[in-house]
Amino acid sequence: MFTFKKLALAAASVAALSVPSFALAEGMVGISMPTKTSARWIADGDNMVKQFQDAGYQTDLQYADDDIPNQLAQIENMITKGVNVLVIAAIDGTTLSNALANAKAADIKVIAYDRLIRDTGDIDYYATFDNFKVGVEQANTLVEGLKTKFPDVKPWNVELFGGSPDDNNAFFFYDGAMSVLQPLIDDGSIAIPSGQQGMDKVGTLRWDPATAQARMDNILSANYTDKHVNGVLSPYDGLSIGILSSLKGIGYGSGDMPMPVVSGQDAELQSVKSILAGEQYSTIFKDTRELAKVTVGMVDAMIKGEEPKVNDTETYNNGVKVVPSFLLEPVPVTEKNLKDVLVGSGYYTEDQLK
Repeated sequence: MFTFKKLALAAASVAALSVPSFALAEGMVGISMPTKTSARWIADGDNMVKQFQDAGYQTDLQYADDDIPNQLAQIENMITKGVNVLVIAAIDGTTLSNALANAKAADIKVIAYDRLIRDTGDIDYYATFDNFKVGVEQANTLVEGLKTKFPDVKPWNVELFGGSPDDNNAFFFYDGAMSVLQPLIDDGSIAIPSGQQGMDKVGTLRWDPATAQARMDNILSANYTDKHVNGVLSPYDGLSIGILSSLKGIGYGSGDMPMPVVSGQDAELQSVKSILAGEQYSTIFKDTRELAKVTVGMVDAMIKGEEPKVNDTETYNNGVKVVPSFLLEPVPVTEKNLKDVLVGSGYYTEDQLK
């Protein structure tokens, strides 16, 4: 089990690698976040503003409401204001080339934040988590749950959900998960009654929970009139909530229909409470406080004319260049280690989980 002691040591190691002792800095950092509909993006923005300000930087934080033209306009406005660095979590990682060319012309450095920006050479660094490993851990917890909840069932009936096809991370999550699940599909341990595999079939545009719920409704009505779902691979807590709503709507979680094993990501509070309630099985904790530290460290180094610390120079090819990256470790969370990891690290309080 991943203990708080290990989590604390990992966090300390990241902090030591990525956060220098800041002298009083001067500069403006533009922070472009995709949406406020997900609690994790609000936490990302808040954490970065606090840490940048503690380091002596001014910030301009903007949320784009999942509207691509809005995000483009906000970024252009930041360029006009003369920010020194742009930190961008893109809505669609393929739509920013012209804006970033303008940033390059203005000698503004660019960090892709958690979502890779594609099809441009005008980004400098990428700060994120090990996204392939996120998918691996999602699948590992799914299989663990299947073995625990349905030890006498074979094959396990599982359905697959992917993230938004315009988010590069979604493919890493899916590929990581399938590196675990595909061998079990091939040997007959897992069946996919809907037959739906591959991001072209299982992707969920804009990570929309309502879209996931509607797709789950359709899968259930078309494929499960005479069988039960045992597990659902969900790449994000918001989708998991929609999937669970669909399942509960036809009686799962009551009577002779045990709740399937449903994965997730981001340790959002509603899903954490769902895990404690015995509904969602797992999530992946990505400590946005640590990602903010890494990002602040990168910005500080660039403004001082130094090379930011990275730990990956091979994985993230955006179609034009391999982007130097710093990858943090994701932490799988189930009911077994939830309080140790999330409360023990100070991410949530006991009262918040009630």
